[in-house]
Amino acid sequence: MSKIRAAVTSIGGYVPEFRLTNKVLETMVDTNDEWITSRTGIKERRILKGEGLGTSDMAVEAVNELLRKRGITADDIDLLICCTVTPDLVFPATANIITDKIGASNAFGFDLMAACSGFLYGVTTASKYIESGACKKVVVVGADKMSSIIDYEDRQTCIIFGDGGGAVLLEPTEEDFGVMDTIMKSDGSGRVHLHQKAGGSVKPASHATVDAKEHFVYQEGQAVFKFAVTNMADVSAEIMERNNLKSEDIRFLVPHQANKRIIDATARRMGVGEDKVMLNIEKYGNTTSGTIPLCLWEWEKQLKKGDNLILSAFGGGFTWGSIYLKWAYDSK
Repeated sequence: MSKIRAAVTSIGGYVPEFRLTNKVLETMVDTNDEWITSRTGIKERRILKGEGLGTSDMAVEAVNELLRKRGITADDIDLLICCTVTPDLVFPATANIITDKIGASNAFGFDLMAACSGFLYGVTTASKYIESGACKKVVVVGADKMSSIIDYEDRQTCIIFGDGGGAVLLEPTEEDFGVMDTIMKSDGSGRVHLHQKAGGSVKPASHATVDAKEHFVYQEGQAVFKFAVTNMADVSAEIMERNNLKSEDIRFLVPHQANKRIIDATARRMGVGEDKVMLNIEKYGNTTSGTIPLCLWEWEKQLKKGDNLILSAFGGGFTWGSIYLKWAYDSK
């Protein structure tokens, strides 16, 4: 009997209309376009505007697009996993809100939080449901409204993050395509360098925590950069070695869009040139769980059945990982 794999069969994405450019940020904090671009590669980022709009609203747009492209309805979905650090509410899960909004009456769902590695964790989890035969159609959403937890007076973080998200549909195949291998890692000691100080059970929200601006992203940039450069590159090289892949075998590196220098270091370690690296950080910044699906969404038309992709990410926690994905269809 042939091995069942989880193949990506459709993809959707969404970014808000409002563009927050470096020029605008120059009027908000002590920074400038040259400084931001040279250190991060970011020129602008999208921000979700509108009363009462959250992560689920961006996810709904992405999921509805992939359903249209696949020619199925929301009722066909068995499971929806939402990877996010900015849920609509503490509870219920944003996945449940998404399934309600799209009318996925037959699906169960849950949220998965692994910061910027969330989408990779989600795809890895979804692949197991497919491989076991428990589910036939699983949607993995990676989306974040990072503007909701960013202090726009903190020039270290406000220049980096944006809003947006994407979603993929995974289905079983007996062909040699889909999720071929995954490596997921974590190191909780890294939490001191990148976290949100208040809002959890250890330090619930209060007037004091709000006044101290402890509900925003806290990041020690140099420490995070050092860990990310090493670990994201190492895990990408490891998955290539484990699967006997050479640089010439790779069609694209699909990296988390956190910092252009981290992406460049990963590509060098893998031995792939810039022509094999998916990059949109200059337009969207770091959308956390949304960066990798947004890359796949934008590059979909360039992908052909059988293309070897290496997905790689590093996030707060610390979390990091890599997926060897063999693309399963020719884009129309």
